[in-house]
Amino acid sequence: MSTLPILSIIIFLPLAGVVLLSIINSDSKSGIRNLKQTALWVTCLNFIVSIVLLINFDQTDPNFQFTENYFWLNSGISYHLGVDGISILLVILTTFLMPFCILASFDSIKFSLKEYLISFLILETLMIGVFCSLDLILFYLFFEGGLIPMFLIIGIWGGERRVYSTFKFFLFTLAGSVFMLLAIIAIYIEVGTTDIVYLLQYDIDPSLQYIFWLAFFASFAVKIPMWPVHTWLPDAHVEAPTAGSVILAGVLLKMAGYGFIRFSLGLFPIASSYFAPFVFTLSIIAIIYASLIALVQKDMKKLIAYSSVAHMGFVTLGIFTFTLQGIEGAMIQMISHGIVSAALFLCVGVVYDRIHTREIERYGGLVNRMPLYAFVFMIFIMGSIGLPGTSGFVGEFLVLLAIFSVNTYFAVFATTGVVLAAAYSLWLYRKVIFGPLIKEDLLEILDLSYREIIILFPLAFLTIFFGFYPQPLIDIIEPSAAYLISNIANDLSLIEPTNQIESIIQMESNY
Repeated sequence: MSTLPILSIIIFLPLAGVVLLSIINSDSKSGIRNLKQTALWVTCLNFIVSIVLLINFDQTDPNFQFTENYFWLNSGISYHLGVDGISILLVILTTFLMPFCILASFDSIKFSLKEYLISFLILETLMIGVFCSLDLILFYLFFEGGLIPMFLIIGIWGGERRVYSTFKFFLFTLAGSVFMLLAIIAIYIEVGTTDIVYLLQYDIDPSLQYIFWLAFFASFAVKIPMWPVHTWLPDAHVEAPTAGSVILAGVLLKMAGYGFIRFSLGLFPIASSYFAPFVFTLSIIAIIYASLIALVQKDMKKLIAYSSVAHMGFVTLGIFTFTLQGIEGAMIQMISHGIVSAALFLCVGVVYDRIHTREIERYGGLVNRMPLYAFVFMIFIMGSIGLPGTSGFVGEFLVLLAIFSVNTYFAVFATTGVVLAAAYSLWLYRKVIFGPLIKEDLLEILDLSYREIIILFPLAFLTIFFGFYPQPLIDIIEPSAAYLISNIANDLSLIEPTNQIESIIQMESNY
């Protein structure tokens, strides 16, 4: 494994699938079937390779592993790859969700299937590249490259307002990332390299850290998204095809969360400490505001989209507490949200494919005709609420513990988000699943097919499994998170102490 370029294999294996898809004749039923099976098997194979990566990953080593480094023209910019305990789980999440996206598209995509599947495989390559990159330029290329296939997925195969939504998505995210690109160029001029491993050990001038932090924040805040630059997300979710919503909520939002941990905290710890109260304030607003907006939604997808804004508010809260519990909680919340939100959008797709509407009022009494659907939908609703025994509880609980140790008032406000999540999630479940079955087009609706069972039941299992036994996730995250906190504490100890910085240093010494 030490000599095998396994990260490059995982990144570029989907592109091999693109080549196969491009030569398959899609003019016949057998050709369509071959397209679907080829895309499915390529994504499944990539998931298997990523599991091999995980099996060979040393959980006790906080440093980057499976590194590959090839210089480009000796310019200080390199093709540098590696994973640690923070990034490897996001690689696994990406490869895990992709086969479900392909399966969910088997019957719902009616035209240009080849181009659709090719877009998804290219998107997989770019998303995995984000989590494996150890060079800022390489990271930026993968980070921004993902906009292109997602732009096409929403703009071509989306709903009625797909053009408006996809341009809004593209312009919001691109505009934020322009500032990050300028900061990367400035870092290269200042340091002479964009190698992330070197930069993590390099003490960037504190006066520059504030500027660089704001530039990176502009990109990540839009991508995650934070209030008030979140408005593109509900529109994108509503208009995206089901699989597009799955990958948008399941992986693309996590790229920004990963960026906050890797770059905002890792490269600019002094600025991160200074701006932490600002991030806490925006996160609290996002949690409460998005939850209140979710309460009045009439479209199932839009409700789940606003819930994503609230849940990612917990992620940013946990990250900027600078505590082990906070970062672990943020990571587990991202993994849990990737599973649960993906499953919720898939559940919406199940009934949409049958009734062709997402209006909540058009449903009711589905438990009488779809008991299996009602069962798995209940598990995902409970996971979204953060009920004990589901994966959503673990992440939120750790984040709340961490924020309580930093600021009691922020913790109280954040907890109201848990209450509001229960309100809008249980309301959605009651309106769709319970009540009398009186609408005529629901009287003959069919329960989950075998394909839908294969998609939803593994996600339900993981939601419960990690709720009762999150230790495998913690064992992978903890060494790298503790190492990050140690580096932050060392950097902060070099400047004039404040109460917040002293508390961070004291927390680190306790670990």
